Amino acid sequence: MLKRYYKHRWLKLLLILAIFDVCIYLWWTGNQKERQFDSIIQNAEKEFKVEFALIKAVIWHESRFNEKAIGKAGEIGLMQLMELAAFEWADKKKIENFEHIHVFDPRTNILAGTYYLKTRMARYAHTDDPLPFALADYNAGRANVLRWAKDTARTNSVNFINNIDFPGTRKYIDQVSSRMNQYR
Repeated sequence: MLKRYYKHRWLKLLLILAIFDVCIYLWWTGNQKERQFDSIIQNAEKEFKVEFALIKAVIWHESRFNEKAIGKAGEIGLMQLMELAAFEWADKKKIENFEHIHVFDPRTNILAGTYYLKTRMARYAHTDDPLPFALADYNAGRANVLRWAKDTARTNSVNFINNIDFPGTRKYIDQVSSRMNQYR
């Protein structure tokens, strides 16, 4: 009876160690995936003066660091760029023969996405906190931001967030902001 107890105890211990090893491996690979684009993000941060943690948080939310991600509306890559946003960056950089498919390249995607994010932040510089406005614009578009930014919500971020009637956009702002704080 005592031998049987120790035999089962040994098997339980092995099972616990195996589960622990799998958890460590999954954590490590996930962590590596999140760090693989850090040097590109740092370059984008320097070029466009957009916080590293914000860029990384947007990438995390948009694609979970999958450079081959394709959205339902035709968004491409790490920062899920729409064609218009990608061409806005390419025009600014005077890149000839640019095609939307080029944003599958992580460097191009992060630079174009960060440029687009910077222009959204600059668009709402007159507010008490441009971040929620910029993230709402990035997620739901300018027309919706203008609809939500009425009266005091035009410059007050708390009132603005309260006016957002898309639960997904509210969640987007919350999750990106939270993740950004984690990356800081």
